[in-house]
Amino acid sequence: MSAPSPPVRTVSAVPRRMRQMLAVGAAVVVAVAVVVALSLPSTPNTVVNYGLADQIAIGALGLLLGAGVLLLGRSRVDADAAGVHVRNFVVHHAVPWTAVRAVRFERSSAWASLLLENGDEISMHGLQALDKEQAVQAVEGMRALHAAARANDPVRPPLLYDD
Repeated sequence: MSAPSPPVRTVSAVPRRMRQMLAVGAAVVVAVAVVVALSLPSTPNTVVNYGLADQIAIGALGLLLGAGVLLLGRSRVDADAAGVHVRNFVVHHAVPWTAVRAVRFERSSAWASLLLENGDEISMHGLQALDKEQAVQAVEGMRALHAAARANDPVRPPLLYDD
């Protein structure tokens, strides 16, 4: 007979597979920029003469574009007993468990989401279907934290249009 698993205290999730794909994409962007920068002096052109400054500028532009590609993978989800902190590409959310109705992750969804008590929905890009088992474990941990928070706070104010 196995011992019961300890209660989940925190859950953190990042899009691991997406970050791997973005790292490969960023490397390709930088490599292409370096190849273009190194091949500039040998490019025959009767209108413009390319020099060292142009090579450096194209290499720097490739590095900036590669860094921009890597920034797309900075999504993250952190949950604890108090609530959920969601960092998507640009938007950040800090949501207490009292405001969350459900943690959703449907089979057809690319990422998980939070259904809020007011009917809104927050996408959690840090919990992606590409991560398979890790994403499932994170969602189950978040659901356990949500259930524990609801058990500790049984008095919920009624919603105006509650089903």
